[in-house]
Amino acid sequence: MRSSIIHRDPDILNGEPVFRGTRVPVQVLFDYLQYSTIDEFLIGYPHIDRAMVNEVLTVAANQLTRRRARHERTA
Repeated sequence: MRSSIIHRDPDILNGEPVFRGTRVPVQVLFDYLQYSTIDEFLIGYPHIDRAMVNEVLTVAANQLTRRRARHERTA
C-alpha cells in the first residue's frame, strides 16, 4: 500500500518520513503512542487529523504483516 499521507523528501528533515504537507515526522506519532494516546498527539499537532493518523498506522501494520509473512516463508 502506497501512502498518500506519508512523504519523504531529501530536502525535508533529511528525507525522514513526515506527514504530507507538514514537517512533523511520522516517528513523533509512534513516540507519542509509546507513552500517550492518539488524542493527545492530535492535541499537540492540531493540523494533523485522525484520518491521517489512521492511514499511517495502517501502512505500518501492513508493512509489519508483509515482513512477518516473508520471514515465515523463508524460515
